[in-house]
Amino acid sequence: MNKAQWDAFVAFRDAFRTKCAEWNTQFSDVLKPLQKAAAKKDTPDYPLETAVVYNRAFDDVTPADTIRYFVIGDNPGKDEQLAKNNRYLVGQSGKIAAGFFARNPEFKTDFRKNVLILNKTPVHTAKTSHLKSVTKAGGKDIQDLVFTSQAWMAEQTARLHTALCAAADSENPAPELWLVGYAELKGKGLFLHYRDVLRATYPADVWQRVYVFQHFSMNRFLIDLKNYRESHTTLSLQDAVHALGEQHRCEIFTPIS
Repeated sequence: MNKAQWDAFVAFRDAFRTKCAEWNTQFSDVLKPLQKAAAKKDTPDYPLETAVVYNRAFDDVTPADTIRYFVIGDNPGKDEQLAKNNRYLVGQSGKIAAGFFARNPEFKTDFRKNVLILNKTPVHTAKTSHLKSVTKAGGKDIQDLVFTSQAWMAEQTARLHTALCAAADSENPAPELWLVGYAELKGKGLFLHYRDVLRATYPADVWQRVYVFQHFSMNRFLIDLKNYRESHTTLSLQDAVHALGEQHRCEIFTPIS
């Protein structure tokens, strides 16, 4: 990153760390029983250690790193919330994502080095679907937390992405943002507020570098991409990824006139 990009990243990272610590202090005692209760429905018992998860991988980023992508998942799961981790997409979904970039060198990306991994909310649940029951059972305070955290993440992520693009140069390209988790961004999905705040925050020129995909979990991203390429055989892999991401973006987001 150049100096302007690094300064923007550090400001975001420090604010993100502070905000997660603030939410943990305020809500951890209330959240953990709710998170445990939600998990009991369909998840084997696991050590619940972090209610609101900051991505500690951000502390390893240096000015020498080139950021090529933002990848936005849903919320931290069982592996991500463990105190030894406190890192995003370190479970099976993360392995699938890392494998995709490793198998396709044309993207020039090490998933753990050139990607800023974020979520739509840092509030943990064992499965994303549990967030609905946690929110419902938690009353107004937890409802407000989930709502506010989505807005904060969407706005601050869009601003950081915009800043890195605005400061791009020949050695530090403008990154793309991959918003994964298509299903929860439409209908009665869990992350409609994130979707709407994200769109409202972006300037038109940088918005064209935002792409929407199925989630990496259960190989949905890879299956969706494979099906798309089978009907668009003349496109390169990178062109197919962009075309598919643009198609889903148009399906999920209503244009702002």
